[in-house]
Amino acid sequence: MISTLLVANRGEIACRIFRTCAELGIRTVAVHSDADGHALHARVADMAVRLPGAAPAETYLRGDLIVKAALAAGADAVHPGYGFLSENPDFARAVRDAGLVWIGPPPEAIEAMASKTRAKHLMGLTPLDAADVTEADLPVLVKAAAGGGGRGMRIVRRLDELHAALEAARAEAVSAFGNGEVFVEPYIEHGRHVEVQILADAHGTVWPLGTRDCSLQRRHQKVIEEAPAPGLSDALTVELHALAVRAARAVDYVGAGTVEFLVAAGRAHFLEMNTRLQVEHPVTEAVFGIDLVAEQIRVAEGRPLDTAPPSARGHAVEARLYAEDPARDWAPQTGTLHRLAVPDGVRLDTGYTDGDTIGVHYDPMLAKVVAHAPTRAEAIRKLAGALERAAVHGPVTNRDLLVRSLRHPEFAAGRMDTGFYDRHLTELTEPAPDPYAHPSATTALNGVAARPPLVALAAALADAHGRSRFGGWRNVPSQPQVKRYEMAGVEHEVHYRHTRQGPAADGVRVVHADARLVILEADGVQRRFEVARYGDRVYVGATALTALPRFPDPAAQLAPGSLLAPMPGTVVRIAEGLTEGAAVQAGQPLIWLEAMKMQHRISAPATGTLTSLRVEPGQQVEPGTLLAVVQETPS
Repeated sequence: MISTLLVANRGEIACRIFRTCAELGIRTVAVHSDADGHALHARVADMAVRLPGAAPAETYLRGDLIVKAALAAGADAVHPGYGFLSENPDFARAVRDAGLVWIGPPPEAIEAMASKTRAKHLMGLTPLDAADVTEADLPVLVKAAAGGGGRGMRIVRRLDELHAALEAARAEAVSAFGNGEVFVEPYIEHGRHVEVQILADAHGTVWPLGTRDCSLQRRHQKVIEEAPAPGLSDALTVELHALAVRAARAVDYVGAGTVEFLVAAGRAHFLEMNTRLQVEHPVTEAVFGIDLVAEQIRVAEGRPLDTAPPSARGHAVEARLYAEDPARDWAPQTGTLHRLAVPDGVRLDTGYTDGDTIGVHYDPMLAKVVAHAPTRAEAIRKLAGALERAAVHGPVTNRDLLVRSLRHPEFAAGRMDTGFYDRHLTELTEPAPDPYAHPSATTALNGVAARPPLVALAAALADAHGRSRFGGWRNVPSQPQVKRYEMAGVEHEVHYRHTRQGPAADGVRVVHADARLVILEADGVQRRFEVARYGDRVYVGATALTALPRFPDPAAQLAPGSLLAPMPGTVVRIAEGLTEGAAVQAGQPLIWLEAMKMQHRISAPATGTLTSLRVEPGQQVEPGTLLAVVQETPS
């Protein structure tokens, strides 16, 4: 029996595994990089071991240090989580050779399926040779042979873009997985990403645990997942289960794994087998009423599964909450996560707690939020409502995008595919109308709202109460208090007065106002606004506003066409031949930044002349660093 387990991972998945271990009475060991010394996973484990001598981005890839840490802490088992070394057969062997229990499939099974090219051959499929690709084969997908998470993947629609896509995918794959092997396969337009969770023991039993749909993706990385996959015929479901079991038996699989497919025109196209626990495993757990981590541990201890899997019930949907800005090419965000809280009734898996710092070295996923209900429609409504009411105070996130995606008619009808965000991202990231807007607040003029929304008034009243010992009362009724806020790109100017009876504003009755709670009545309807402020950032319910200085500093203004670093990272590439004075076209890639093991393009905002280039390859930059200036050509 396992008594002490080390998790060779970080963040959300480490915390999730520790939770199951606590329920089973198993002691836990965390490992951490220097950057993660105060991370939640290092704090909640029974023991924590620093992994020395490696850069933060490489620390969790040092199998030798992790095995050494397990032995030093007295662990008798290692769980790899997902990502990092979870699908590395050499690491699995090193764990076993050290006399430790490996919570995963045999190294030989990992090796057989770890390379997507070998996995395709095993399933009777042959990838394209990059050298043989012609215009007739397009579009194609360049894909890293190792790893996952959307890294090392590029869609190619023009033959002259293939070489650059191969090089970029190789560079990203080396950075993320230490393996630069890539391959090419046909890119299936409008396909659905459907997968089958399997669980196998060492006694010959293989469970296919239903299907999951993971079609809503950005940069080939999943955003919203659900179980079971909606709208599949019984025959196709049976076929998917059979193919998944066949893949598992072909490599004598033991443990939890996932077989992934693209489904188009009623046909299943094999993608790969992930020989590990998936990020989206909670939806399967919710539907089947099981704990997959607990089952992994029991299987690793040699215990058999029941002959048949448990029955499925209801529907579950999961949303991945990322610190990223979907409206700015999904740029990852960093900074302090002041607060993260969701309403009761949904599951929250996270590796962060209030006050933690979101750094630059790792994936920007903050949490997974999961809802389970008797029907799909109820699960979607439950999850969308929980996300909408969640308190997410800190860097910009994709929360609003998630809510809108869940409520989109195409998703609600189960008609989504992997091109969902290609079609709908613009509409899903447009500023939403304020649900609490005052009836007389109409449109914005020159970027300034005609009448401030109630959330801006609530922010101003809470701010005034929190900053003034005497409530800000003055005996000059002709001079109102004025505060300015920016919300979703629109500036709002708030006017209110402090009277002997308390604060007052035109057209609105102030029922209550203090630093944390404001109650306003407009048109006979009372609304409550919870307010939190962190520096210049103000949160009124789920709405984020930025407090603006009353008199802007002219010296702080940037030249038109200034390109700023959207995140901290490293300049890895400058467009070939790009120098100051060069003519550039709108949308032309100019600079490539690498952050969180992904490469991000900085493109020209308009057609014109590059008047300033401030960075060079290898240079580290912080958010807001001036990279370049493009002077637009007059039309």
